[in-house]
Amino acid sequence: MSDRYQQFARSGVGRQIVRRLGLPDPTPLRRHRPGDPALDGPALVGGAAGGRLLDTVHAVLKSAGVDVLSEPLAAEGERHAALVFDATGITTPERLRELYAFFQPVVRTVGTCGRVVVLGTPPESAGDRPAAIAQRALEGFTRSVGKELKRGATAQLVHVAPGAEPATESTLRFLLSARSAYVDGQVIRVGTHGTATAEPADWDRPLAGKVALVTGASRGIGASIAEVLARDGAHVVALDIPAQGAELSAVANRVRGTARQLDITTADAPEQLVKYLTERHDGVDIVVHNAGITRDKTLGRMKDSAWDAVLAVNLASQLAINDALLAADVLRSGGRIIGVSSIAGIAGNVGQTNYATSKAGVIGMVDAYAPVLAERGATINAVAPGFIETKMTAAVPLFIREAGRRMNSMSQGGLPVDVAETIAWYANPGSDAVNGNVVRVCGQSLLGA
Repeated sequence: MSDRYQQFARSGVGRQIVRRLGLPDPTPLRRHRPGDPALDGPALVGGAAGGRLLDTVHAVLKSAGVDVLSEPLAAEGERHAALVFDATGITTPERLRELYAFFQPVVRTVGTCGRVVVLGTPPESAGDRPAAIAQRALEGFTRSVGKELKRGATAQLVHVAPGAEPATESTLRFLLSARSAYVDGQVIRVGTHGTATAEPADWDRPLAGKVALVTGASRGIGASIAEVLARDGAHVVALDIPAQGAELSAVANRVRGTARQLDITTADAPEQLVKYLTERHDGVDIVVHNAGITRDKTLGRMKDSAWDAVLAVNLASQLAINDALLAADVLRSGGRIIGVSSIAGIAGNVGQTNYATSKAGVIGMVDAYAPVLAERGATINAVAPGFIETKMTAAVPLFIREAGRRMNSMSQGGLPVDVAETIAWYANPGSDAVNGNVVRVCGQSLLGA
């Protein structure tokens, strides 16, 4: 669905009215297209004294073909495409002044759809109390910068565990590129799990040779996930209920994948999936639990069937499938399980007690399974979408829809591809040290902030 307000705000008359009245001014976001450079300009890189990630950052940016600067651009009007700061050396609250000293003179030089990335240490791994406090302070700084940036720019914090320095490339490439267009104000953790895994042979097709199962793949976000994973080289098994058979087949044909019609809430669905994935593909590398439904009513007016159906599709079926795949060793070494939560599972929502419960349960699933998957050389993570432009949100009443679009740092809704790109980052073989994360794809929504 088109965003008519955004179109108006970009028109000649609209620009004048928006600026005069101080209305939201959504900038068209730069999104990834194959062949595009990672950044459309230079990156300014700095760090606190004693940091441990500067060499890694320089190596990653060089590998990605980014022009790296150690001094700010001097010419009037020139823009930095990214600002990257290694804050791992900040060991006391007083030394947070180094963060201010780097960003204050240059933050207004961030270009359209630019990127700010701060790299820190998980507070619990910082070494002592002052360092832990200082590292925790980075979160407030980064989230605030994300709210201050304009013109579609974003800010993120990456906590890199000591010893995980070589495992940051996939995350840095994602956050600095147009693939992360609608991810803003997030805190991502890169741990030491799996850091010996080799990087992809081809960063443009990192999933070559992988088999990916995507549930709820017949339309909307699910179809976009299938398309992006296929673009990145995976063979996609697109799954949905039989009633969606025609649309499902169209998606599978479009991505040159396989269609599998199955109601995942039936008692024998996990067994059927195990058999299918084993016989047809000799296992699976990536499992994306995207299937989900809504049955909205306020709690006092909600029927038993509405509660039971939402919890069955959105949560219980996923747990059953996970357990079956793990018990039968169908998930291959280095495998990925990726859930689709929602900001409703973080902030709650009127009329969605069943849906919010199920989506908070997906976050619980990530927390509970992360150590189990780590022992098997695999990972589990989730995305939590905010307002995404789909047929479902197009049916939302006008004023509620407009509030959902504007109440975020981007002043606009996201697209299904934004969710799909984040899932593809999780699925990347280079993301094997990213485990137990829940990243919001919401443009830094004010809901649940």
